[in-house]
Amino acid sequence: MVSFGVAPALVIYVWALQPLGKLGWIAAFIYCTCAAFRLARFNVKLDLDNKTHFFGLPSPAAATLLASFIWLSFDNGISGNEIFLGFFQMQWFAFILTFFAALSMTSDLRFYSGKDINLRKSQPFIAILFVVLGFGIVSHSPAEIIFILSLGYALSGYVIFFKGKMNKRKSFLDGDIFD
Repeated sequence: MVSFGVAPALVIYVWALQPLGKLGWIAAFIYCTCAAFRLARFNVKLDLDNKTHFFGLPSPAAATLLASFIWLSFDNGISGNEIFLGFFQMQWFAFILTFFAALSMTSDLRFYSGKDINLRKSQPFIAILFVVLGFGIVSHSPAEIIFILSLGYALSGYVIFFKGKMNKRKSFLDGDIFD
């Protein structure tokens, strides 16, 4: 709870949300509270049959999203209370990102867990080559790559949700729902 709930909320608050006053404090508090709810739900739903997906964004992924955003901004010389691209204040983007991560943790969206990957059996050479290539890409510019990967993972639950809605709508329109 401290590592993935309180610490990211405190760091994002001190870095960008503090100038927003009570609004920034509320955003950090909501993130911390949603991380606690996420942890409680994870502990309650351990015996579910579906092991390939998490329900709600895992709190380590949400913490990675916030931490990599701060790291990316710091590497590019952007502070939390700075105006970015001439019109957009970073504190408001941090506010939106904090709420997005918090609400995604408590949502019922499905996020891929990776538990069905079996690394104990023999892997093809190309898979090992991709792992080495992945380490090389991440080591080239870690802040950018980790932020892009964590944002992509955070958005993947929404993509899965809307893809499922579109498939249900398509099957309804095709008449497959009555079979």
